[in-house]
Amino acid sequence: MKTVQAREAVMSSLALFTSLGTLLCCALPAALVAIGAGAVLAGLVTAVPQIVFLSEHKVALFAVAGAMLAASAALRYANRHAPCPADPRLAASCTRLRRIGGVALYGSMAVYAVGFFFAFVAAEWVG
Repeated sequence: MKTVQAREAVMSSLALFTSLGTLLCCALPAALVAIGAGAVLAGLVTAVPQIVFLSEHKVALFAVAGAMLAASAALRYANRHAPCPADPRLAASCTRLRRIGGVALYGSMAVYAVGFFFAFVAAEWVG
């Protein structure tokens, strides 16, 4: 029981971190340029040159992030009817962990969608 909850929490966290990588590679630079903060973007790339690496490998980044999101969603779906412990304190903790995992998963999906939009859809509109 405890390993199932821990696995779901770890998968949700990994999905969140990989989807945040999609924002760093694509949405953040596009947003900064769109608001006229190109100098801020240049300073950011100078301070954190890994952003360029993420942008160069955006297809692989989105593939890994999408796979992590799919695995996290599948694990959450498979455990949707898993029982919580009978102890009231443990049951409350189980319920809270499930709620937090759901927020993390759906938030990660939203972040992924924003990054995908800026990386592939908006990039085609610009040229």
